[in-house]
Amino acid sequence: MKVAVWDTYVQREDKTGTMHFDILVPEELSDPKEIRSFGTEYLKGKPFKTGEITMDKCLFCHVERVPTHIEEEIKRYGYTIIELSNCE
Repeated sequence: MKVAVWDTYVQREDKTGTMHFDILVPEELSDPKEIRSFGTEYLKGKPFKTGEITMDKCLFCHVERVPTHIEEEIKRYGYTIIELSNCE
């Protein structure tokens, strides 16, 4: 499966810095508002407060193939998140 990778940055309100994560969605999905909603849903599950996702900090990056376990998660939920830095 090919997925679109949306590179995303969000400021943490606890002053520990900026979160960096990728939102992976099916390649054909390109609605920035829908993709931002996936990121917002992910942030609700964090035990700390964050700023909002803005479209200038959530940008399409590239398309790539993913392993089967990530493909299954995207098929089940419509997206998946890859945490890159300052997400815990």
